[in-house]
Amino acid sequence: MVREGINARGGKRVNALRLIVTVVLVGGAFVWGFAAATYQVFPYELVRRAYRSVRHVAVQRACNAADTSSGQSRTPWGELRLTEEQKAEIDQLMSLPYLQGSKLAGVYAGVTAHDPARANAGFNLVVSGHAPEATLMDMDGQVLHRWSIEYDTVWPDNDLPDDDPNTKCWRRAHVDADGNIYAIFQWHGLVKLDRDSNLLWAYPGSCFNDLWVTDDGMVYVLENETRLVPELNERDQVFENFIVILDTDGAERRRVSMLDALLRSEFAPLFRGGRESGDIMHGNTIQVLDGKFADVVPAFAEGNILTSLRNLDTIAVLDLEKELFVWAMSGRWIQQHEPVLLPEGSVLVFNNVADFQVSEVLEFDPLTQRKLWSYRGSDEIPFYSRKAGSCQRLPNGNTLIVESGSGRAFEAAPDGEIVWEFINPQRAGKEGELIATLFDLVRLEPDYAERWLEEDA
Repeated sequence: MVREGINARGGKRVNALRLIVTVVLVGGAFVWGFAAATYQVFPYELVRRAYRSVRHVAVQRACNAADTSSGQSRTPWGELRLTEEQKAEIDQLMSLPYLQGSKLAGVYAGVTAHDPARANAGFNLVVSGHAPEATLMDMDGQVLHRWSIEYDTVWPDNDLPDDDPNTKCWRRAHVDADGNIYAIFQWHGLVKLDRDSNLLWAYPGSCFNDLWVTDDGMVYVLENETRLVPELNERDQVFENFIVILDTDGAERRRVSMLDALLRSEFAPLFRGGRESGDIMHGNTIQVLDGKFADVVPAFAEGNILTSLRNLDTIAVLDLEKELFVWAMSGRWIQQHEPVLLPEGSVLVFNNVADFQVSEVLEFDPLTQRKLWSYRGSDEIPFYSRKAGSCQRLPNGNTLIVESGSGRAFEAAPDGEIVWEFINPQRAGKEGELIATLFDLVRLEPDYAERWLEEDA
């Protein structure tokens, strides 16, 4: 009896000791984990890479599973030494549903909400997947002007298939003060038209996703090629993104390899755990910085490029003079688009995959990474664009958001209330059953185009 009592007391001591040791270990692990995340010490980098790799693969598989393919091979770079997987990837990038429409059309169309007291007044430049055109409309959805040109009119001797969707619409457009428009035929070229849609010049490069036009008419555009990069893949070619600078006549003046600029930089480890071939970077944004905040973040020097590397889940700054990436940030977004340095020094970014079938527009401090504002939608009004998408901070503090895949654009006030909404009335699909992809909608100042619109009238 005595021995049993002693054994029982001894067992309790052992259990108590085990509990204390477990609490100490768990508490220590928590404290160390918090310190590792805060001060980025061991094993922060190992965990970050592992998590990013697993997350990226999961997202890509989910996206690929949800995609539909046109089933036709379109290779805008000619007969290249590509694997079957790379060819399939090109087909996915250029697939008809993504380009022209991917969501069934509903009953609502046009401007469906407008609070004049809270919305930022102006004109709206609309680029849609239904046709090679852009329209200028007022805040009530009335079309005031239209620019348009067919691909075959620009390049009549092309040998592209008749059903190439990239020739059927524009991917992005920019208008200047005189009403001239610059527009991208995805993967095929860039054109400049006057306000009457007369062709001024055409640049036949593999342009894609975005462009930037300076006040003096110089054009920065993204371009893509393929080549073998042994340090990344000894067997298969990768897609190499470039920043190409064109002069006022559309002639190439310079090109900088974004791939080489990243490989030569301290951020080359971003390639670890990512894609090993094919579209390893997928740049999708160009903002030429004005140097306003270079004293706070030296990388934000005048002339540097703020860009987005979608397939690396990274936004970054490219120093064109050094041909080197000098700043990069990742970890808070997946397959993002449209990072924009705002006049206040914060950064706005369209986070395509904030959660399962949930997108987010995030504003953050580039020094502390602290979130300053965000918009995610709600169960009642969901917000999700798996591909494309853009965001624009307006002068009154509201944020204009383009939910490309749903063919929707809306203006959110700082409190999250939607004060203006536009549903693309254009249709796509064989039977017109899809809402056309809304590639972009840009708010222009209220005094924009007053002079030449009056001349047109």
